[in-house]
Amino acid sequence: MNAYDSLIKDLAPKKFGKTGKLWVGFLLLIIFGALACYVIQLRTGLIITDMRDYALWGIYISNFVFFVAISLVGSLITAILRLSGAKWSTPLTRIAEIIAVAAIIMAGLTIIIDMGRPERLFNLFIHGRLQSPIIWDVVVITTYLVISILLLYYPLLPDFAILKRHFNNNPKMQKWYGKLSLKWTGTITQQKLKNKSIRILSIMIIPVAFGIHTVTAWLFATTYRPGWDSSNFGPYFIAGAFVAGAGGVITVMYILRRAYHLEAYITAKHFDKMGKLLVLLCLIYLYFNINEYLVPAYKNTVEESAHLQGLFVGQYAPLFWLVIVGGLILPIIVLVFPKGRKPIPVFIVGLIVVIGAWWKRYLIVTPTLLHPFLPIQGVPESWHHYFPSLMEWIITFGTLASALLIITLLVRYLPVIPIHETAMEQGILDADKTTKQ
Repeated sequence: MNAYDSLIKDLAPKKFGKTGKLWVGFLLLIIFGALACYVIQLRTGLIITDMRDYALWGIYISNFVFFVAISLVGSLITAILRLSGAKWSTPLTRIAEIIAVAAIIMAGLTIIIDMGRPERLFNLFIHGRLQSPIIWDVVVITTYLVISILLLYYPLLPDFAILKRHFNNNPKMQKWYGKLSLKWTGTITQQKLKNKSIRILSIMIIPVAFGIHTVTAWLFATTYRPGWDSSNFGPYFIAGAFVAGAGGVITVMYILRRAYHLEAYITAKHFDKMGKLLVLLCLIYLYFNINEYLVPAYKNTVEESAHLQGLFVGQYAPLFWLVIVGGLILPIIVLVFPKGRKPIPVFIVGLIVVIGAWWKRYLIVTPTLLHPFLPIQGVPESWHHYFPSLMEWIITFGTLASALLIITLLVRYLPVIPIHETAMEQGILDADKTTKQ
């Protein structure tokens, strides 16, 4: 077996083993449980949640913001790395793009889950007003999804042609890979068209990616509520999204490296570079966090003071400090040292960052809503507090499981690491040929 055939064998999609099947079964079990709860929500209404007139947004919107954040790094960082010609990132680009597609799909579905009357979604398109940040959020999420799918698909064309021949003993797989390859033969014209398309998409997705987080931030900032009334919210969301997305890529790349024995392709060097990148992103996000809390503390209005006290020393203080210290400061301390950027420490830090990022969104959404402009008189004491109900948790876990299932299925049928690009970089394949005949 020559080097080229060995490369294809290593990187071609493989069937799930026992562990993989158990993983898929576990995810489906959570998803079916979530669907059952969602049917009850459709029949009964949002009363099954603990959201009331005070906390009209809750865990669903926190989850939406988290998915939007995770999706950023997949397409944006890979687009920037592609444009800059950074070859070291080749083994990570497809992993990041798969995460981006899964996350942005679930971001859109999470919004529908949060709607008490989802059948009225079409009214947004029929009666939408351009003055509303909500309609812009819908437009930019849809645009981002389309570009992300294309940015994932176009680099796969040569790989689909390679896999079509690799699975010559499996007619069904060969047929599908042949159709997906769009008759790719690797001609100079095809390569020029593919490279030009990828470059255009990489340029397009940068402003769209910044736009999706800025518009999402506007949904909060335009309400004038304490904790949200900030011109800093746009860059604050973008910086946080970079941190969450980088943590997500690190976590998934480590799991895939172990599961598919990709140590020869995803090396310690990649974890070292991603660790350094995560330190930089955490430092930037820490700056925006300081700015986000220092300015209202300096103004010290009654509303802002109550909000900050709830975070710093009140009912949300344990969670707040756990998120800030554990999900932001601790990663900086660990990853700044070379030993902390080894694969296992980086993976642990990345996982902590992702978990911290989710709870950070919960802290952004919930505390502010419990300080309304006009307190409602004579309401139950329980309305002054919010914590998700069991059904809310199950539905939310169902969305997270759905995102993981999408990633799992894409990993099952797509080469996790680009075969053609890797072969080119290793000098196994000539620059003017996509595949060997």
